[in-house]
Amino acid sequence: MLGAAVFAQTTAVPALPLQNLGLEHLDIVVPDPAASARFYARIFKTKLHQQPIRDTLRYFVLLGDLPADRQVGYIAIGAGQGRPPSIGHYCTLAKVYDRAGMARELEAAGYAGIRGAGGLGMWPDPDGLELQLFQPPAGLVTAAVPSASFDSTQDSPERSRGALPVDGDGIVTPLGVDHVMLLVSNLEKSLPYYRLVYGSGVEGPRENGRVWLRLQRNTRIGLEQVSGGRAPMIGHFAIKVAPFDRAAVVSRLRELGSNILASADEPDVLRFTDNYGITVELRT
Repeated sequence: MLGAAVFAQTTAVPALPLQNLGLEHLDIVVPDPAASARFYARIFKTKLHQQPIRDTLRYFVLLGDLPADRQVGYIAIGAGQGRPPSIGHYCTLAKVYDRAGMARELEAAGYAGIRGAGGLGMWPDPDGLELQLFQPPAGLVTAAVPSASFDSTQDSPERSRGALPVDGDGIVTPLGVDHVMLLVSNLEKSLPYYRLVYGSGVEGPRENGRVWLRLQRNTRIGLEQVSGGRAPMIGHFAIKVAPFDRAAVVSRLRELGSNILASADEPDVLRFTDNYGITVELRT
């Protein structure tokens, strides 16, 4: 028995670096989640899901077909509750999520512990940018259901309020999350944290002042140092998509009042702002 215990200890999976399974979803906070969900449903060929959260609804924009195990990338859209529109957090899947062990290792290295109540919480980096972790089976929470499926004659008012039956007129096929770009106050201060969390082996060479962390499933985290006195933030997110008609998408975006942003360094990327000014990229 003693030998078995020693073997279990020596073969235990360390809490850090994470055995990551790639980016899974990102979260945006906006004044009107329904308006934001409608915007994205007119860009992406998608299915909207929704979930009651306290006195409001959170919407989920699926970035692909929903399989039986509910493992699919998505954009979660929640109410800002007075906060300005922003990308609130990003989520990485981990083969093993040892919350207590991760807290010990981060705190021993001088970093802040987990924020928030509940079973998951948020892990802040040195600038307070938040990481959420899921361990499979993860994906959309079980309370999220197709937004157009509510029956007001049978579902409770709390469940049916805000249902968004959409016509499905999106024109781009999403294939999952490509990357998130984190704008940090100081690269040299941030990199030791990210090496601890993800391992030095994921770090690529610097490109145009950016450092890319290459995660599983061909997903990435970009680190870029802010300038001009701007505050650290999650600067933008990028969605992998099937080849698309650029002129048609630009026309749709302009119809929706979106701004097309220059991407001279990446001519194949379509970069724009959504209806609340959050920057989004489409990448084939």
